Amino acid sequence: MKKLRIGLVGAGRMGAFHAETIEKRLFGAELYAVADPVSGAAEKLIHTLGSSAKEYDNPSDMFKDPDIDGVVIASPARTHAENIIRAAQNGKAVFCEKPMAVTIEEADRVIQTVNEYNVPLQVGFNRRFSKDFRSAHHEILQGDLGTPQLLRSLTRDPVLADPAPVPEWTIFLETLIHDFDVLNYLNPGALPVEVYAVADALVRPDFKERGFLDTAVVTIKYDNGAIATAEANFQAVYGYDVRAEAFGSKGMMTIGSIRESNMTRYNKDGVSYNTLRYDQHLLYDAYVEELASFVNAVQNNEKTEVGGEEARMALLIARACIESVVHKKPIQIEHTVSNLV
Repeated sequence: MKKLRIGLVGAGRMGAFHAETIEKRLFGAELYAVADPVSGAAEKLIHTLGSSAKEYDNPSDMFKDPDIDGVVIASPARTHAENIIRAAQNGKAVFCEKPMAVTIEEADRVIQTVNEYNVPLQVGFNRRFSKDFRSAHHEILQGDLGTPQLLRSLTRDPVLADPAPVPEWTIFLETLIHDFDVLNYLNPGALPVEVYAVADALVRPDFKERGFLDTAVVTIKYDNGAIATAEANFQAVYGYDVRAEAFGSKGMMTIGSIRESNMTRYNKDGVSYNTLRYDQHLLYDAYVEELASFVNAVQNNEKTEVGGEEARMALLIARACIESVVHKKPIQIEHTVSNLV
């Protein structure tokens, strides 16, 4: 089977990691091109990898390259939907970092376009590809947890850099969007029906007047009766903290760990262990596995594991959170046929 020739959009932090994965960690794919509108960014990444990939300044030009089979989109979140649509219109299979879109209207356009052009789409909800999250999901599907009753997911970033360039509502649209997908994943077949969110700037209160929020807690009610909470904070001084919990009529599951390894030290200062401080370290295997899954799905003409519908469901919760914070009240989520394209 020939290698899948991939074009990468975005040569920044996440794009560079995906480029290295494609170039060095996946047997079934090759990095064929890199596109980034920032002058010199694509060239620098290609040189760093020692790759022979082609360089583009304009993603639209790369999408038109007939030799490219699929694209990986790691551009800024607000460009995702338009890049997916243009890639799909050129017949390219698409892997896109989360979020797929930042409005429901954009999400609907994306889903309509990939369906119209019959191209695969996978969205980068990497926690689904982490062994512990995946194991919990399958056991819940098998009924080992019984009836899901209480669910919890959290994301705490290790350090908050300069908040100035962070777009408004990032905590819901780009951070907690992972947790919303996790909660849906751990409550398979159920639909979120009510959302209540509170958020504030507790790490950097001096930026609150600019619309910046760095701390949030969300309550979600599902149509099967389960109640879920999601929380995020942009500065956990002890490390990168991603965990989840599922409680049901037959017991409980805890998922995720902040530990660097299973080594624990015991000495005169007490008991301690090292923690991970970077998402690409904590979720390294999941980041690699999600791209491997995408390549396998495209090569074998199979359905991707997390597509537009799942991404839209998480976005519905994120948009309801924004509305809840603005209006300071619970928000009902209405599911119609058009909601579930």
